[in-house]
Parts: sequence; structure tokens; C-alpha cells
Amino acid sequence: MDAEPIITDASTGANTQGAIEPSPPGALHGEAWLTLQTHQALMLVHGRGLLPDKPAIIGLIGFADRLRVIWQGARSDDPYADWWLIKIDDAIQSAKDFIEAQRASVSNQLDQLSSMDIVVASSERPTRIPLQFASPYAYQAAGVLARYDKLVCAVVTAAHVGLLGLERRQQIQHSCARKLRSLFMLPQTYRLLKLNRATVRARTGRTHEARKLMGEIPEDILNGERRPPFAPRRLTTPAAMSSPTSSPALRPSMSATQDEKNADV
Repeated sequence: MDAEPIITDASTGANTQGAIEPSPPGALHGEAWLTLQTHQALMLVHGRGLLPDKPAIIGLIGFADRLRVIWQGARSDDPYADWWLIKIDDAIQSAKDFIEAQRASVSNQLDQLSSMDIVVASSERPTRIPLQFASPYAYQAAGVLARYDKLVCAVVTAAHVGLLGLERRQQIQHSCARKLRSLFMLPQTYRLLKLNRATVRARTGRTHEARKLMGEIPEDILNGERRPPFAPRRLTTPAAMSSPTSSPALRPSMSATQDEKNADV
């Protein structure tokens, strides 16, 4: 019987006789959790349904759910979806900066009590909420909500030790909560009208309806010169448009429906 030929790796000189081709790595899996210490922040996860004497409030879950529609529109080359993602990106940064400025102010007040060693209040039983979102902007919004949660902890602490009166405490909390609610409301004003850049430029399809409902789109966004920092990859074929693919970067183990059940209090 003839001897099996010896194969040598030209780059290393190593003997590769009988070597087994390594199998490719499997799919990536990960998890994301939002940990909240305060009831005030937890209320902004779900928001509030419509009441006889109070309007509905959109929470993080509703924001993320509606954001999926915009994300799909952007993947289908809808310039209005790009415009709305840019607005959402700006609103996230604005809310984050505003909340951080308030938290820094309260933290500085706590630091001025040099004769006292103050530990910021925290929950003895924080709530952990599993997250599964289709867009990175939903995760960013969850991060802003976490910042608000930390702010509330600092405000409660400062009020407890006599640094903030009730009126000032409520003013800080309410102004920051309004910033978050405004952010969560943004996706509600987008309308998915099955447009793309070609139809908008040609003013065909439902372009007139889009202009009436959402306004005149800026030229640099229509031309594709300005896109959201976390823009989705555009779909190029009709088949791909009808069968969206999921992002491989992070795939938590729980569905959005289960998220809502687990976040319920």
C-alpha cells in the first residue's frame, strides 16, 4: 500500500498530515439587562395606557416597538425613516446631556458635605429587565433611562439629608422625565408609506401624503449625504425587503413580549 503523502504548511513548515479542517464558529449569542433601582424609572418602561382623565404615556417598550417600523423603513431606503432616526439620535443625546447635567449638579451638592460620608440611596431589591430590541437606538434609550434612574437615587438622597426641598426635588425629576417621554413619543409621528428615495425624488407613490404628514424632507437626507450614525444596511432586492434578517451582533434569549411580562409590576 502506498504511503499517505505528507503535506507541509508552507507558511510554518508544520506537518499537516491527517489534519482535520476546523469547523467555523457558531452564531453569536448575548444578553442585555436593564437594572433599575427606582419606581419612577420603572414606570417609564411601560408608560401608561389611556385613562378617562389622563392621556396615554409611551414608555420604553412602546418606543422600541414603534422604532422597529422606522428601522425597517430605513432598511428599505425610505428617506423619511432616515430623517426620523436622525431626530431620535439627536433627542437621545439631548436627553442624556440634560439628565447628566442635573445629576452632576446634585452630586456636587452631596460632595460639598465634606464632614459627612454619604452613600447614594439604592434599592435593596432592584428590578432587572431583559432587553431584546431590533435597533441600537432602543438600547441607547434604555441607557438614558438608566441614567434617569441614577439621578432619582441621587435626588432622593439629597432631599433626605436636607440639600433639596420638595419643590426642587419634584422639579428635577419631572423635567428629566418629560425629556424621556418626549424622546419616547418621537417614533409615533413617523408613517410607513412604502416609499424610497426614487419615489420621493420623482414625487410619485404616496410622496404627497408623506410631505403632508411628515413635512418637507431636508435635501442632504434625501440625497443620502446625511444618514443616522447607526443607520441600518439598506436592502437591495425585493426578496430581501420582504424577508428582513436579524442583526447578528446581539441576540438576547428572551422575546420582546416576554420582556413586557417580566417588567410588569
